[in-house]
Amino acid sequence: MSSKKMFIVSHAPFWHNGSNIPERCYGMIWAAMPAVALGIVQYGMPAVGVVCLAIATAVLAEWLMNRATKRTITITDGNAALLGLLFAMLVPATTPWWVVMVGTLLTVIIGLHIFGGLGANPFHPVAVSMMMLTVSWPAFMDFNAALVNYELSFNAVYPLTLAKNLGTAAVADFTTLDLLLGRQVGGIGSTFGLGLIGGGLYLMAKRYIRWEICLSFLASIFITALIFHMAAPDRFAGPLFHLLTGYTLVAAFFLLPESSSSPVNFIPMLIYGAGAGFLTILIRNIGSYHDGVLLAVLLMNIVNPLLDKIRPKALGKVA
Repeated sequence: MSSKKMFIVSHAPFWHNGSNIPERCYGMIWAAMPAVALGIVQYGMPAVGVVCLAIATAVLAEWLMNRATKRTITITDGNAALLGLLFAMLVPATTPWWVVMVGTLLTVIIGLHIFGGLGANPFHPVAVSMMMLTVSWPAFMDFNAALVNYELSFNAVYPLTLAKNLGTAAVADFTTLDLLLGRQVGGIGSTFGLGLIGGGLYLMAKRYIRWEICLSFLASIFITALIFHMAAPDRFAGPLFHLLTGYTLVAAFFLLPESSSSPVNFIPMLIYGAGAGFLTILIRNIGSYHDGVLLAVLLMNIVNPLLDKIRPKALGKVA
């Protein structure tokens, strides 16, 4: 009688650390909540409407694409809700409902599913849709025009606009503490520096994102901005100003480390983050956009496959 046994194994990888997509997505949503909450406090019910509409539209678009492509319904994994929330964090509280819906549909359909869905997108879906909206309807993405009628307790002019047009003296009133506490004009969830930093530390501690990308991006912004500032102190703002304004912190913790569009090896991650930081300051200081973060993210997404070819030398390989 044969004593042979049949062993059935799956394909590699064989090691699983227990993490999963829903855990990561819902963890990132919780990490973004402090920044979103302050935006709601500052801008009131219009901000609530934008956030709710963006999330609802993203979940509906995900469901429709699952049905259209005859795939498993994935709306419960949290990825669509996360994309909707991230999109809402970047837009003004007064964004018209139809712009919110169009932007969210672009995020889920064009930015995500047209490439094959979660895990197959070469660009961050939110960065794709935001750049499309910025090019198509720049007036709706202009914070100065969108929030002109808000009565705020702080300077109601977008800080990066002042820095771009008027130089360092125009932003002297924005102290580091003001920027950390969110006393600046911007997207619903992109102004509260302390909240975003706290959320980012939480994500790194839980290993939902890689610290190499976040820290190399922030360090590159600091060093590049410092070089510009030292070269022309009256024209270019200092590094702390650039770190705490615009979409810098959102990109550092929520856009750049996105697993599908970022490198997986150590050296490529450092290059990826540093390149995005360098491009951000370059675009802000001498480019045509006031905030170059989204364009920098997309440009580094493009070179990501090339960067990931930089790999450590295999153990035991004959030279």
